Amino acid sequence: MNRTLFGTDGIRGTANRHPMTAEVALHVGMAAARHFTRGDHRHRVVIGKDTRLSGYMIEPALTAGFVSMGMDVILVGPLPTPAIAMLTRSLRADIGVMISASHNLYQDNGIKLFGPDGYKLSDEVEAAIEAGVGEDMSNCLPSPERLGRAQRLDDAQGRYNEYVKQTFPKGLQLDGLKIVVDCANGAAYKVAPAVLWELGAEVVPIGVKPDGFNINKDCGSTCPATMQSQVAAHGAHIGITLDGDADRVLIADEKGALVDGDQLMGLIAAHWARDGKLKGGGVAATLMSNLGLENYLQGLGLSLDRSQVGDRYVVEAMREKGFNLGGEQSGHIILGEYGTTGDGLIAALQVLAVIVQEGKSASEVCRVFEPLPQLLRNVRFNGGQPLEDDAVKRAIADGEARLGNAGRLLIRKSGTEPLIRVMAEGEDEALVSAVVGDIVGVVERVAG
Repeated sequence: MNRTLFGTDGIRGTANRHPMTAEVALHVGMAAARHFTRGDHRHRVVIGKDTRLSGYMIEPALTAGFVSMGMDVILVGPLPTPAIAMLTRSLRADIGVMISASHNLYQDNGIKLFGPDGYKLSDEVEAAIEAGVGEDMSNCLPSPERLGRAQRLDDAQGRYNEYVKQTFPKGLQLDGLKIVVDCANGAAYKVAPAVLWELGAEVVPIGVKPDGFNINKDCGSTCPATMQSQVAAHGAHIGITLDGDADRVLIADEKGALVDGDQLMGLIAAHWARDGKLKGGGVAATLMSNLGLENYLQGLGLSLDRSQVGDRYVVEAMREKGFNLGGEQSGHIILGEYGTTGDGLIAALQVLAVIVQEGKSASEVCRVFEPLPQLLRNVRFNGGQPLEDDAVKRAIADGEARLGNAGRLLIRKSGTEPLIRVMAEGEDEALVSAVVGDIVGVVERVAG
């Protein structure tokens, strides 16, 4: 089936424009409820959101859809995406929903769905729900006495806080560490500073004053320079920056140098392997991860299994290979020991644990391999299929030939935005830059 609603991370788009309208949200709720209604028990759904203004529109529309199909709704308000996955399991809910457009600005919003096991839905289940969105549900509506109810869970934040703290090694504390944490004015604006402080750190919180419009604006993991500058300004030992729904994280060491998801995966893999915690003998990553990570893991006797871009596909690879660690260069880190989806705060705690255990600075701990030169540029387009153009195909073929066996080229459409992503890496930085520039120039002419 050709899907038009679901992308690589749920449904996403400009708020109050198709598909991110109240009407679509209503029908998504109804279709998802029908799909996950199994048995005669009272079915329930957990709904969380980030801090976007449009959450006030999408949340009640989804609630109406689920309630109209006889599902009880548990509303938890602004919480990180991984908190929704965790609560879906712990509350024995039939489905979980996160209303968020992740790292996008406030104008966008999205709907992410989780099954009762806390994992994001497969392509097949998403396709089935999408098919139901366009169907007449009148014959599926329950009788008036079987309608669902909606209620708020007051202690949702406390439940997640305790869950996160339990992932930090027993006997360790963050005493003596000054930590800058940038919450992107998003879903973790309360929980992240609280967890770090309760574990003993001196916390410098930024991006913790959401107003409905400032999520990810000049802050968060898409603008790490804000966090990096605050590390220097406050003389902090480390900086942590999350995105709008806190399922991804980037780190800055005490010198303000940025540490990406590839370095974090390498660090965690090495220490988990040393401690006998790493399962499957390897790590799952995507096509975007640097060749330097692959070479580093191979030097440790570990493998790197690559999937298509999207943390959902990383999780699928982890489950298939029996891995308990995977992630993306962008900072989605999935720790199978603790969760079913990326969790920026828990991943940061794993890094902090290594720093505390080794008694070393972040700069000594966090950079575990030398990355190969890699360049990524994005080209916005307004419809059509730029990658099908003959001139673009020729430019790509020429770039592949120039890089040869000493490099790698990846061109793809974004699954969440109208962008063509052009990435190249190789041993020759000047050649990498030239190849990307040439391809981007052709794509821009075609897309323009």
